[in-house]
Amino acid sequence: MTPQDKSRRGAAGGSDAERLSKRLHDLSERIQAETAEQAPAQGPDSGDQGSRYGVAFRLASEFVAAVLVGAGLGWLLDRLAGTSPFGLIILLLLGFGAGILNMARTSRRMAESEAAAAKPGPPIDDDDDED
Repeated sequence: MTPQDKSRRGAAGGSDAERLSKRLHDLSERIQAETAEQAPAQGPDSGDQGSRYGVAFRLASEFVAAVLVGAGLGWLLDRLAGTSPFGLIILLLLGFGAGILNMARTSRRMAESEAAAAKPGPPIDDDDDED
């Protein structure tokens, strides 16, 4: 291999590096353009919908469970004490009230957490020196 061959290979390698650099730059621009196009289409709340369904299902199941537990305890009390419909009616109504109260507490807690998440935090002080 002569020194002239080495210089030619170096020049060819330089052009390959330039072409690869240009391709990488073009690819980066295309990725940024695709990301910018898809971001507005998704919207801010699109991923949040599944968690809202989960919370609604949890609230409904807790309400039904409270009513069923109240009815079951009322029926059991009626069987043991012989107070036929009164224990069932009273504890069924108490279970209904407990379910409503639990749903109200949970929804209030959710509203407070969403309000806290939407509230902007205090400004960040980038200065390292103390004031």
